[in-house]
Amino acid sequence: MRYDRQTRLEGFGPEKQQLLLQAAVLVIGAGGLGVPVLQYLTAMGVGRIGIVENDTVSITNLQRQVLYTTADQGKPKGQLAKQRLHQLNPDITIELHETWLTTENALEIISGYDVIVDCTDNFGTRYLINDASVITGKPLVYGAIYKYEGQVSVFNYQQGATYRCIFPEAPAAGEMLNCSEIGVLGVLPGIIGSYQANEVVKIITGIGTPLRNQLMTVDILENVHHIFHIPPVEANRQITVLQADYAQDVCDLTGVQSLQVKELENWLNNGKKVLVLDVREDDEWEICHLSQSLHMPMGKVLQEFPKMTISGPIAVLCHHGMRSRAVAQRLSEMGYKNLYNVEGGIHAWACMIDPAMATY
Repeated sequence: MRYDRQTRLEGFGPEKQQLLLQAAVLVIGAGGLGVPVLQYLTAMGVGRIGIVENDTVSITNLQRQVLYTTADQGKPKGQLAKQRLHQLNPDITIELHETWLTTENALEIISGYDVIVDCTDNFGTRYLINDASVITGKPLVYGAIYKYEGQVSVFNYQQGATYRCIFPEAPAAGEMLNCSEIGVLGVLPGIIGSYQANEVVKIITGIGTPLRNQLMTVDILENVHHIFHIPPVEANRQITVLQADYAQDVCDLTGVQSLQVKELENWLNNGKKVLVLDVREDDEWEICHLSQSLHMPMGKVLQEFPKMTISGPIAVLCHHGMRSRAVAQRLSEMGYKNLYNVEGGIHAWACMIDPAMATY
């Protein structure tokens, strides 16, 4: 039996397998995150899987998008994915939506599925998926990657938080940094995509505890996981219509500049008036920190920071640069100026500036 190893599990069994077979899941994007999501959901027997993809295979995709081969360059990803997933499990239905997700088609496509999985790589589409999921009442499994870190969450599930509860507004086009040269380690999307597939299975079958009202971050360099609470904002669940336009560049970051640790060191040594805002958790702060920094964990920043009077640049710091990036973006949306994300975080400081600093 194809699903024997799953149905043998205590707490799973044939009943949960039947729930998977009856479910319909839409995976938006068949790239780095989408490939592992699609492979595992197909292999595990989700009965109907939709794929939204309109891109072609590039040689630069292949170090992480392991469903495709060198001979596939220039061929449509969606068609290749459907063909190979059908070979993996011919007993399920694969539906291909060979298009980009737009305001014109999002509601129609998303409404036909039980669970939505966001495997995209740009802010505009993420907000579109979020808003369409809220309008149609669909739970949304979110994943994102940045350098050596990833994020996973479950939005719009059982009256829980949405994507806008942690990132309230989409960046305005033309105001951002571009991540096209930042790069990604090949295994990272495989890890984060597997976590996304796991959340989908939990939602469908009712096993375990989904990441509702929580954002999990994964640091693959230091093997560190953190889970942050996301307070639900009721207004974000009241969206009734899509915006006219969600256009956005890939990996953009609004109103936030990149700051290398060597430049930060120069600022501090030269007496430049800069607020270094360390948004790591208390246990991380105890291990190591900059004496000149202000410690305010990520979960408290939005409540406490607005009470302060700030002048001059703000350099946001975390362990490797992903949490600080999210906080800096949120502060920019709140109207703060001269914001900088310290690339590589405290780990880069320890490696490049202060080798005597404790690391973790």
